[in-house]
Amino acid sequence: MDKILHAVAGDGFIKMAVIVATDAAEKASRIHACSPTAAAALGRALCAASLLGESMKEDGAVLTLRIDGGGPVGRVVAVSDSGGNMRGYVSNPGADLPARADGKLDVGGLVGKNGMLTVSRDIGLKEPYIGSTELVSGEIAEDLTAYLLESEQVPSACGLGVLIDTDKSVKAAGGFLVQLMPGAPDALAAKLEDNIFYMDQLTTILAEDGAEAVFDQVLKGLERHCLGETPVEYRCHCSRERVSEALRSIGGAELAALAAEGKDIDVSCQFCDQVYHFTPAELEDIKGEKNAEENKG
Repeated sequence: MDKILHAVAGDGFIKMAVIVATDAAEKASRIHACSPTAAAALGRALCAASLLGESMKEDGAVLTLRIDGGGPVGRVVAVSDSGGNMRGYVSNPGADLPARADGKLDVGGLVGKNGMLTVSRDIGLKEPYIGSTELVSGEIAEDLTAYLLESEQVPSACGLGVLIDTDKSVKAAGGFLVQLMPGAPDALAAKLEDNIFYMDQLTTILAEDGAEAVFDQVLKGLERHCLGETPVEYRCHCSRERVSEALRSIGGAELAALAAEGKDIDVSCQFCDQVYHFTPAELEDIKGEKNAEENKG
């Protein structure tokens, strides 16, 4: 079961969350028919969005993570609700690259680093909060760490990993986010840096020992208090009603042109590939609803 676990350490000066999202990463990879490296990139982004989204306290809040690195995979998008449930896609899911010299998947090369990481938090106000920073490596974890420090002034360390099995399925996916609270002693920061530098490979820990072992290694030598866990999943919120609303938003003239063609149209969801079928008569109905809204306004 996918989940996010929370703990505090260092007399409350350290806050840490660990996510296990193997099922979600595998589901996303299957939906979008991802190459192994694209599956790793998307899985990392899903974990990152979920960790950030689940930290929002407002009901109905939505966090969107966008990475435009100029690499072969194109744009990477991951969205999370305030429960940590995630969905996402990449522009070119079939794109792939040879493994790096060390044998690891070349996620950074596939994503690219000539671009921006952007985080949008919509908590129901008139405008969402949007922050962005230049990409550091395209590996996503390093980029997110840089974003949190530069845009939100939160000293953080992030680790993200997706392990692809020999049959190209996702064997393990997850990550961690550890943050220092204001006033944290320098010695705590140094201790965390050492622990993270010497820890085993994240995907190996998750695949062989589980989420608790991530806490053990990152918070080694520090007393910690577990704060519980939250179940999360890959969850798309699309529906026929939402797609109809999206069609209404394109404008009466465009709807009229589509209906006048006399052909059925199919609209697919970017996140789950669900296809919604609309006949010309249904398009006419949507156009009528659009006109009624405009006349009412």
